[in-house]
Amino acid sequence: MLPTLDSMAARLRLRHFRLLIAIDDHGSVQKAAEAVALTQPGATKALQEIESAMGEQLFIRNHRGLEPNELGHCVIRYARLVMTDMQHLREEMKGVLEGVGGRLSIGMIMGAVPLAMEGLSRLLQKQPQLSVQVHEDTSARLLHLIDDGRLDIAICRTSVSHRPEQYRTVKVKDEQLCIAVSVQHPCAKLSAVTLDDVADYPWVVCSANMPMRRLLEREFNEYGLQFPTNLVETTSAFATMSLMRHSHQMVALLSTDVGNFFSQSAAVRVLPVTLRTRSEPYMLVTRWDRTESPVMRMFIEQLVGTDAVPEAQAGVAELVLA
Repeated sequence: MLPTLDSMAARLRLRHFRLLIAIDDHGSVQKAAEAVALTQPGATKALQEIESAMGEQLFIRNHRGLEPNELGHCVIRYARLVMTDMQHLREEMKGVLEGVGGRLSIGMIMGAVPLAMEGLSRLLQKQPQLSVQVHEDTSARLLHLIDDGRLDIAICRTSVSHRPEQYRTVKVKDEQLCIAVSVQHPCAKLSAVTLDDVADYPWVVCSANMPMRRLLEREFNEYGLQFPTNLVETTSAFATMSLMRHSHQMVALLSTDVGNFFSQSAAVRVLPVTLRTRSEPYMLVTRWDRTESPVMRMFIEQLVGTDAVPEAQAGVAELVLA
């Protein structure tokens, strides 16, 4: 029977997590005991305590020593996360006590990357000892990471959440969209291009449940065009650029900021296509129930200025017709 969370929390200690990681690294209780400064009987007893707290055996004992079973791999993975978080805690405490540095974990959707990196660069000039983790993903996954405490700040859309009111938000920017191709694409040198001109080419798009994909489908519908069926779905800007580089027929819908950034390399051309629909703005998102650290406030100031007022999300934003 799976133990309750309260039972596990009451019985497990940080030394248990250190031991699990050491056993995984060294493959034996004896070597793990040496790594964490325990006697072998002490390590054996601690492992028994861990498996008792979990209610299941975590290792397979064979002639090579100890090997994690499937559940063991799962528990060890989370043990490493716990110890990593403790290291991050120490780094942040050190930064606070010394008045420098600190740690910041930021997530962002693809379209927000260029602007967010500008703000981060300005912050790092002021706080050169700051430790930063940057995570790029979809809005839904970023909000999940914020909820789990894995991110301090996300730049995304809260309209995908079932509970947008739990987030503190500041509008960052109205996202404009563009259509981009490789410079070797047949349409790259045209001075005037319509959606009809690129409709039959293969496209790189976001997955069907994402706002940008819905916008593109709406755009095709507005022009009375059939939506392409030869699609590659990805949320990665790098994957999109690589596809266009290796397959010159590819067409992609991108944030204008992302398209302009890659067009500077002379490998991508942003086509002069006028789109009727705009994407909803992306927001700087934190949790209402969590206090903003000084480093978080500094990043927010670099990104949106000192006059930005956080607001609750009242509901799902609608797509706006240009």
